[in-house]
Amino acid sequence: MANEERVDPDLVPKRKLYSGATMPAIGLGTFGSDHAAPEEVAAAVKGAILAGYRHIDCASVYGNEDRIGGAFEEVFRLGIRREELWVTSKVWNDRHDDVIGSCRKSLKDLGLGYLDMYLVHWPFPNFHPPGCSVDARSPDAKSYIHESFMKTWRSMERLVEMRLARHIGTSNMTIPKLKLVLRDAAIKPAVNEMELHPHFQQPELFDFVRGNGIEPIGYCPIGSPGRPPRDRTPDDTVDMEDPVIVEIARRLGVHPAVVCVKWAVQRGQTPIPFSTKPRNYVANLRATTTEALTNGDMRAIARIDRNCRLIKGQVFLWKEDQSWEDLWDLDGEIKS
Repeated sequence: MANEERVDPDLVPKRKLYSGATMPAIGLGTFGSDHAAPEEVAAAVKGAILAGYRHIDCASVYGNEDRIGGAFEEVFRLGIRREELWVTSKVWNDRHDDVIGSCRKSLKDLGLGYLDMYLVHWPFPNFHPPGCSVDARSPDAKSYIHESFMKTWRSMERLVEMRLARHIGTSNMTIPKLKLVLRDAAIKPAVNEMELHPHFQQPELFDFVRGNGIEPIGYCPIGSPGRPPRDRTPDDTVDMEDPVIVEIARRLGVHPAVVCVKWAVQRGQTPIPFSTKPRNYVANLRATTTEALTNGDMRAIARIDRNCRLIKGQVFLWKEDQSWEDLWDLDGEIKS
């Protein structure tokens, strides 16, 4: 790979977890959505690692971990050491009662002996088939039941004891749910993965997790332009078309996506943008090592928050007459 297509991993900012471990402050997402085949995602993982990425965010439900395992095998043969990488995976909703089995399956598919991070992907144990409509409801769907979640979390803690996962964390959680987990956990979450982009900054949740020593990992960092049509609604806004983002990008001579990534890293979250195009994933990585946004830029972007959640999670609802807002505890109370 040509030098101009590679970023020195040592120059990429790091996050220090409460354990003392350091995690690269940008990762490559691997959710190919409906438009990237597993082989294409795996090729992007290989290319991204060779370009300087050291943080790869995976999940069993993405259906591509076995192909990504092949990419890992190839880069290890080329001299990348396992301990140089930070690899995350996640337990899917239908395996909340078999966390250890799910983790072992991901490890086998990825060809790894341990994960750096393992997350509970969603706090709801509600199965739905891949690609189903947002109106689909499982007849066995349940609301968040804290006692049930803690049984899952005890198995997550066991993974750490078994050295299958170095750290464990949560994803798509809310403040009321996290308060209960923090109260009852023997091993607290090291990270919370959550939707974060300039039009959806979640300042209260962001401040809560950081205030409790939990690192925020931000998905959809550039506004998820490739998300499935089923996740789109007429009220959605487009971060990369915001005049503030566009003007900063024009001044810096970069794509608006680069501005979104710079903002995320400088704000203190760890973005995990997905792309299969080398030009794009290299640009995202380089964004972390080149000219910083000014304080004025950061203040301007703070003012464009539109509270526009893109991944609403309708398929995780448990009754017919519900709105997606019921998943997110907007009034500070857990819906049951």
